[in-house]
Amino acid sequence: MDSKIFDKLKILAEAAKFDVSCASSGTTRDNPGKSIGSTSGWGICHSFTEDGRCVSLLKIMLTNCCIYDCAYCANRKSNDIRRTTFSVSELVELTIEFYRRNYIEGLFLSSGIVRNADYTMERMVRVAKDLRTVHNYNGYIHLKSIPGTSRELIVEAGLYADRLSCNIEMPSEESLRLVAPDKNYQSVYTPMQYIQQGFLQGKEDRKKYRHAPRFAPAGQSTQMIIGGSPDNDMKILSLSDALYQRPAMKRVYYSGYIPVNTYDARLPALNAPPLVRENRLYQADWLMRFYHFKVDEIVNDAHPNLELDIDPKLSWALRHPEAFPVNINTADYEMILRVPGIGVKSAKLIVTSRRYGQLTSGHLQKMGVVMKRARFFISCNELAVSTVHETGTEYVRKALTAIPKKKKKKTDDGQLVIDFGVGG
Repeated sequence: MDSKIFDKLKILAEAAKFDVSCASSGTTRDNPGKSIGSTSGWGICHSFTEDGRCVSLLKIMLTNCCIYDCAYCANRKSNDIRRTTFSVSELVELTIEFYRRNYIEGLFLSSGIVRNADYTMERMVRVAKDLRTVHNYNGYIHLKSIPGTSRELIVEAGLYADRLSCNIEMPSEESLRLVAPDKNYQSVYTPMQYIQQGFLQGKEDRKKYRHAPRFAPAGQSTQMIIGGSPDNDMKILSLSDALYQRPAMKRVYYSGYIPVNTYDARLPALNAPPLVRENRLYQADWLMRFYHFKVDEIVNDAHPNLELDIDPKLSWALRHPEAFPVNINTADYEMILRVPGIGVKSAKLIVTSRRYGQLTSGHLQKMGVVMKRARFFISCNELAVSTVHETGTEYVRKALTAIPKKKKKKTDDGQLVIDFGVGG
């Protein structure tokens, strides 16, 4: 590899690390037999498809030059950092060469804003277009839509990319205006609306014409920075819920604020990213998407923020002891889903298996139920453990949040090992 290209690669790959909305989607694309690459292949990888496969993505920026001065961004124009830019041909060639060496299976491309949104987006679209039409690349491509991009460029981008994303960044327009004075919600939501319209139009066209081109078949995603503004979790999750009502929206990503510009007084002075809060938001997001929870069941005016010491599902269960215990042999699927320690797969197995006989705790363990948690919230014939009603919510909370105790014991051959028992 040319040393000049390698230097650009180091700078622009490093600059792209703060964008987390880059997981691939497991979409499929028709292969006429002359194309290279596949959206469903395996690779050396750090991103995962919906069905659990691992797919490697070249995560990189077209340029880290930017005309904006966002307080949270490491690449903002006022920062004194090394700047560089890939040409379209350089980035296309780099992607193809990495694929041929089995380094990657896909491309995630974002960029700083040069001149204006359309100029930058036009160059990003050219990268995707050249990969598809010149090199017959059939692998996964994720393009970041630049805020303020015109409809024509969004439509063209959707013809070559598998997924398009446009980051909201802050949960409220007031917070965005404070830390990113060059941006506003309209410049973000307008491209998102174009993506949604293109996605729906593409679905309609394919109903009428079998070979109509697919528009961004993996839909769109967005990202919010967590901890960089005073917005509470109820505000964040309410916005996520509204976004999930849009047909094309597949994922909302939450990125703990990383204090890269510590001298900027517009942002809070944090010693470390709020990773626990970020994790709780992902868990709450999962509850909304797959467990039939509504936002006001997870957070509300009385509890506007998620508890950091316990997960949102357990928090809901402890706030509603009247809903338990759940009889796993008679309860409906939706109620079984709400039991801490029971996931979607386990709940489906329970509903299916109990048709053939009464289920016991042994059966539940074999189905993958975490009995350490579930035992306080369920009832079955031989389960003798007291439920949350007999023990009380405080006891259950302490029992499930206790730090495991280290127990030293000797094996049969005299070796000393440490056994992590359950404290409390």
